[in-house]
Amino acid sequence: MTSASDKVLPPLPLPGHESRGFWEAARQGRFAIQRCADCRHWFHPPGVICTECGSEKLSFETASGLGKVYSFSVMYDKRVRGFEQRVPYVSVWVELDEQPLLVAVGNLVGVDPKNVRIGLPVEVFLEKLTDDVTLPQFRARERAEGGGR
Repeated sequence: MTSASDKVLPPLPLPGHESRGFWEAARQGRFAIQRCADCRHWFHPPGVICTECGSEKLSFETASGLGKVYSFSVMYDKRVRGFEQRVPYVSVWVELDEQPLLVAVGNLVGVDPKNVRIGLPVEVFLEKLTDDVTLPQFRARERAEGGGR
């Protein structure tokens, strides 16, 4: 019998100085994206200066986790350790509702790869992989009332 501790994990992220706040927030159960305190521009992946105004006054703020599929790829390769049992799986670029062209990358879970399409409304959920690593993932969501996203 295989225990949970014997489960083969996918490659785990190695947080760097710039991304530490993103991973720490996920571990705490929040989806946080870097934002400039001066111009209020969101950006991802994290950096050391604002990509809009050049300010160094940056912080990680909780984001809605709502968005739509901007692009996607269906993965079939079983050679990546920890993903052998997951294929086919869908990797997505999600344009977050916070601002145009603010994109986060993750896996789309619970959707048949044949049903994925550009513009599909999605939401983030946090998958705890270990005590120290929680991975933001995405799942499909229903369209908002009134025909919005």
